Amino acid sequence: MAEPSARPGPGPDRSPSGPALGPRPHANPQSFRPAGPLTGNGYAPAGPPPAAAPTPQPPRPQGKNVVRSSLLMGAGSLVSRVTGFGRTVVISAAIGAGLLGNSYTTAQYFPQMIYELVLGGVFASIIMPLFVKAHKNDPDGGDAFAQRLLTLAALVLGGAALVVTLCAPLIARAMAEPAQYGLVTEFSYLMLPALLLYGLFAVLSGVLNSREHFGAPMWVPIINNLVVITVGAVFFLVYTRDAVPGPGGELFASADQVTNGMIILLGGGTTAGVLIQVLCLAPALRRAGFRWRLRFDFKALPLRDIRRMAAWTLLFVVANQVAVMAVIKVANAASGNAAEGQFVPGTTVYNNAYLMMMMAHGIVAVSVITALMPRMTRAADDRRWPELTDHLSSGIRLASFLLVPIAAVFVALHEPIAMAIFQWGAYDHTMALATGQALLMIGVVLMPFSVSQLQIYAFYAQTDTKTVGLFNLPVIAIRIGGYLLAFAFLPLEQVVVGLIAANGVSYLVSLLLSMSLLRKRVGLLGMRKTANGLVRTGAAAVIAGAAAYAGWLAWPDVSGSKLGQLGASFVLGIALLGVYLAACLVFRVTEMASLQATVRARLRR
Repeated sequence: MAEPSARPGPGPDRSPSGPALGPRPHANPQSFRPAGPLTGNGYAPAGPPPAAAPTPQPPRPQGKNVVRSSLLMGAGSLVSRVTGFGRTVVISAAIGAGLLGNSYTTAQYFPQMIYELVLGGVFASIIMPLFVKAHKNDPDGGDAFAQRLLTLAALVLGGAALVVTLCAPLIARAMAEPAQYGLVTEFSYLMLPALLLYGLFAVLSGVLNSREHFGAPMWVPIINNLVVITVGAVFFLVYTRDAVPGPGGELFASADQVTNGMIILLGGGTTAGVLIQVLCLAPALRRAGFRWRLRFDFKALPLRDIRRMAAWTLLFVVANQVAVMAVIKVANAASGNAAEGQFVPGTTVYNNAYLMMMMAHGIVAVSVITALMPRMTRAADDRRWPELTDHLSSGIRLASFLLVPIAAVFVALHEPIAMAIFQWGAYDHTMALATGQALLMIGVVLMPFSVSQLQIYAFYAQTDTKTVGLFNLPVIAIRIGGYLLAFAFLPLEQVVVGLIAANGVSYLVSLLLSMSLLRKRVGLLGMRKTANGLVRTGAAAVIAGAAAYAGWLAWPDVSGSKLGQLGASFVLGIALLGVYLAACLVFRVTEMASLQATVRARLRR
């Protein structure tokens, strides 16, 4: 059935409900947020319609091929996410998932959360599209715009970093349990100054992405990860190896066992990694032809437009950060209410499982949409709506084809994967099994999360932040309500799984709402073809996952063997992928045919 011509619609797309915890993609230029404007008696594009249709213009050159750009970023993101996950594993092995681990994890989120409140949401929904337009339309390629914005961001974020660092004790009391107050506060004094660094990294990466220099923002975080891996390894060798377990077998079970040297090493080392990450963007900026010099002529910035659009973005951001605070508080409360000597999963287990989802999403969906975002913004700027929806639809199909088997791996092989990855040092077998249960639920919610994030980019491409702010409110309300229900009705051991399930429900609601709003604004989205592909890939993943799970049930006990855990995860994971690809061939999945053609062409070369 032919798709009717698209209608004008709103702006760029972001994820509907940002991550509940963890380094958000929103804290960098590849982030996303919910969207969906509601005006008048129904849904309509924000702002008055144009008085007359614009003169058609020929499509602009597309620059680098989207697939090639996606592959470059996919490779960088793969290494970055893998090393980022390696850093999580090393830190977890060094400090465990008990009092010290939960306190460090809680403090780690403070600078990212506050960055989101001060600039993150504004950058994601407004600044990135303005970078693209300035680079496209300004005589100097947008250099003056970027220099002014960087100067303003440095002043605002520097002031915010100073204020929130002084308020560290108040922030700790809002999100931690009494036993954690001291540790979280001390970590925060060292880690909150990183707020300035996160902001500078985001804006500088936006300069590069607007010029289609995607590599450095994806690759330099690897250096940050290596710094923190080194910090974790040193901590393990100096402190963990000779630590004495507490009554329940947990290391560092009391704040009295944590010394100032431990806090300085962990907190200071984490902030040092972010500083080095920012400095490493300098060579890429020079290659892109950008030089930053301080410019204080802020009146030349479209501050009025930014303020107008930022008001709605801040509504979204504030609501989203309330959800982040809620999930941290509930996870900490679950572990804090455990009986003495009993391990109950808390913030660290939740975060580790959540980072598994973000690793998969970041490698696939963020790479695809970051390559498409400049094109979607240009299409929206020129009011070429069919082109915008075509970019969005193709991005969803490609990302889904790659993410479905990952979700199947998380569901079918959650136990061996969690043991293989996390069961090291202070992170014992019980903690690893708890992480596996959370990972199973992550597999269920991965697809709603990624698809909803991808859809929202179509809103943000048009800089419609009013939709974003209003659209996110019911999503956040559902999420926080789910957190409270999980804490009230689930056993303490299952609260973290319930928190992830609550996220999943909110992702699904966001997906459906954003799809409905987007269709009203830009016409049909090609979702019939997308849904058909999802049914086929979903069926292939179910078959592959069932085969892998049957293999795990037949596998010998590997609870005490690291080699056995790694072997089971690798062998069964490869088997699952092979069965998935074979089933996709049988079901004639379109993306599989494209993959075959690409491989054949490469082999012929």
